[in-house]
Amino acid sequence: MSSKNRLIYLPLGGAGEIGMNAYVYGYGPKGKERYILVDIGVTFPDMESSPGVDLIFADIAWLEERKDRLDAIFITHAHEDHVGAVGHLWDRLEAPVYARPFTAYHAARKMGEQGKPEEEVVVCEPWPAMVDAGPFRVGFMPLAHSIPESSGLVIDTPDGRIVHTGDFKLDETPLVGEAFDPVMWAEIAKPGVKALVCDSTNVFSQHPGKSESTVGPEITKLVSEAKGMVVATTFASNVARVKTLAEAGVAAGRSVCLLGRSMRRMVEAGHATGVLEGFPQTISPEDARELPRENLMLLVTGSQGERRAASAQLARGKYLGLSMKENDLFLFSSKTIPGNERGVIRIINSFSEMGVDVVDDRAGIYHVSGHANRPDLERAHEIMNPDLVIPMHGEHRHLREHAKVAMSNGRSSVLAVNGTMVDISAGGQIVDYVETGRTYLDGRVQIGAMDGVVRDRIRMALNGHVLVTLIIDENNEPLGEPWVEIKGLPETGNSNAPLQDVLEADLEQLIMRADRKTLRDDDKVEEALRRETRRSANEEVGHKPEVTVVVSRLA
Repeated sequence: MSSKNRLIYLPLGGAGEIGMNAYVYGYGPKGKERYILVDIGVTFPDMESSPGVDLIFADIAWLEERKDRLDAIFITHAHEDHVGAVGHLWDRLEAPVYARPFTAYHAARKMGEQGKPEEEVVVCEPWPAMVDAGPFRVGFMPLAHSIPESSGLVIDTPDGRIVHTGDFKLDETPLVGEAFDPVMWAEIAKPGVKALVCDSTNVFSQHPGKSESTVGPEITKLVSEAKGMVVATTFASNVARVKTLAEAGVAAGRSVCLLGRSMRRMVEAGHATGVLEGFPQTISPEDARELPRENLMLLVTGSQGERRAASAQLARGKYLGLSMKENDLFLFSSKTIPGNERGVIRIINSFSEMGVDVVDDRAGIYHVSGHANRPDLERAHEIMNPDLVIPMHGEHRHLREHAKVAMSNGRSSVLAVNGTMVDISAGGQIVDYVETGRTYLDGRVQIGAMDGVVRDRIRMALNGHVLVTLIIDENNEPLGEPWVEIKGLPETGNSNAPLQDVLEADLEQLIMRADRKTLRDDDKVEEALRRETRRSANEEVGHKPEVTVVVSRLA
């Protein structure tokens, strides 16, 4: 084994997808590196690919096997895709968690909710303060994003400096949180940057990003001109936007009410950590029900069409005694994340049927992104002037395009998706591939993507399920015919007879034809009943269902 030290980068999540961020950095001899982990986030399930699942985490098995060499976990900001898994996965890693106050507030709460030690979350000061973690010295670099106290990381190693941007935009007037500071960026870049590991989300947007400050006047004008009740939704974590919306309501002479747990929780966190000052006074849902509609503005959760959120519940009728009516206004002050379109459209159509006027952000007036667009990424490259650009936080197409942008400007770049180990010391050489995947939180249990649970659930959803029961006596003779119970299949098939009767008749014929040798072997009986059930169901209704066979023998 070589004694030569190397500096490695290994994404376990967030590279080749948007969400579930988890990035490993290592330094030391091959096989003996010390590690830090940057972010430990979640992504969210959908009914098509992960029915019944609550949350999805990166598969951290590789790092868990080496946790004795993991010195720290650093969280860049408090979005769920960066901090959401800390409480669920911490006991598999058992390393101290470092974050700035607003992020630490959320990380500690998540640890406490899962029965993990909140004191393992350490509150850090921003750059130029540094944290020592094994061979690494790490500083939190204040950035503008769509949540307070977002930070990139300045990671100093014996082999040079890495800058990990996290999620960022170049906004000099973000309203809440810290502004883009080009002087600070240049100061950080001055000693030389070995690698810039950089957000890729908006690499396809060709125009410079807009400031959060441009949104307020447009929202204020829209709310002032509204006749009925105004309801607005945005990402609850974007407390700058929540404040802008609340201020627009107050300016229009309306009382403001927050609906949805995450909305209230984020505003409370902003107050508790001192990052949200001057937020307008709000009223309770009980008081809101007593006000004239034209004097009320609701700020609600559910900008992505989440079925349990306040927006969806209002679209289905009522939420906490409040309901939408004709000539009310509903504003989506948010961008629909790809994959969530169906849920958002369902809400829009429901409101339309009520006569509610729905305004979304297709015109780019009432929302600005929290991520850097292509010109901003190029400016970040220029200021940092790294030896190597490593795109992260994006789908494969984003990473590939970002690498092209870097190389078109004469910079070295490497495309490293989840599981790709990059040796930064060797100029970005790919030196290994690590098996990565997903871990599902299914109720209270964590299961692997390859465990078969979700696959079986999808198969049952697609094809239905049949339970077949057969009793065999002590002489290896069937005690009556098999009987079936059907779930998720039509009651009547091609023969115009009840499907249950058809299946039971075909299974009875099968058992009557079976020889004694077969009837003595439970495995053979189960396999024969399963095959015949699937064949018969397919002829009747065109589906081969999942089949469970129970063979009971009398002693």
